[in-house]
Amino acid sequence: MKITKPINLVLVALAGFTFACGGGEKTSETTSTAEVEAPEAAPEVEMSLEEKYQDDPIYIKGLAKLKTSDCTSCHMVERKIVGPSYADVAAKYENTEENINMLAEKVIAGGVGVWGEIPMPPHPALSIEDAKDMVAYVLLLKK
Repeated sequence: MKITKPINLVLVALAGFTFACGGGEKTSETTSTAEVEAPEAAPEVEMSLEEKYQDDPIYIKGLAKLKTSDCTSCHMVERKIVGPSYADVAAKYENTEENINMLAEKVIAGGVGVWGEIPMPPHPALSIEDAKDMVAYVLLLKK
């Protein structure tokens, strides 16, 4: 009986090694004429926001002001934390001067009810121009 255990162990190890190295898997190297004639389309590469707006002064100024504010405590670009994501806000509001003014005033005054029952605190120390720059940046994020 002692000799069968090492043999079984070797066989199991060999089978595991063969399986791990792709043993028993057959691949076909033939191609159909349709694959040869039709070139594969290049996949669309989605540009990052930094690449898309790297030279846009609205993007640069708004992002810089958001980074120095407390907005990132409750908002992220594409994910809801406490408040809506910037992408959700951009999807809800058109990028118009009226919406920029209205949303900038909401940022300064604070509010509740548009995005649920969690209130957005007021930001009275924020100037209207800074709030407009931040809102303009957010509205650029519309997909």
